[in-house]
Order: sequence, then structure tokens, then C-alpha cells
Amino acid sequence: MTIDLKSMNSKELEKLLGDVKKALQSAKARDRRAALKAAEKAAAEWGFSLTDLADGEKPAKKARNTKAKTAKPKSKPQFANPADKSQTWTGKGRQPNWFRSAVEKGKSPDDMRI
Repeated sequence: MTIDLKSMNSKELEKLLGDVKKALQSAKARDRRAALKAAEKAAAEWGFSLTDLADGEKPAKKARNTKAKTAKPKSKPQFANPADKSQTWTGKGRQPNWFRSAVEKGKSPDDMRI
């Protein structure tokens, strides 16, 4: 069965889409019933029912470490911009532009240390 989608208008396509969704739902329900029957048959071969297997022993859950994480204290500034003392840097992470340019101009990092 071949359907020429290009020749269909939007109403026909929407109807087809609805029909396909319904067919997909019924196929999934059919597959689910078949899988359930197969599982019941396999359990019965071993002398169990599915409820016996589902309610059986469950593995013990691992204890979680619920210790609360403490916030790290904020690092204190180690360096200050000589041109603008409000600009500071902790010495960690990427160097700020003002620090890098001062070092390139020959200024020692120790000169900018707070």
C-alpha cells in the first residue's frame, strides 16, 4: 500500500495523521499484551506468577552520604590595580587585563601585592 502524500491536501494529511496515531496506540497495546502473556508463560514455567516475581526481594538501597556541603570561603584579594585600587584580583584563575598589561610594561607582581 503506497500513499502519495504530495497529492494530499492538509485536511487529508491531518486525518491520515490521526489514523496513524490511533493505529500506533492499538499496536503498542497489542504488543504490550503479547509481552505480558509471554512473561506470564515464562514465570509459570518456573512455578511463579508475575506478582510473585514483582513483590519478591528487592536489593537493599545503598545508604547515601547526606552530609551537607559547606560553602567555601571567598578568597581574599592579593593584588590591586595601581591605577584604580578598587580593581583587585585574588591571584587565582585568569589574570585580569590590568594585571597582565602592568606586567608587560615591566611592573613586578610584588609591586601590586596588597
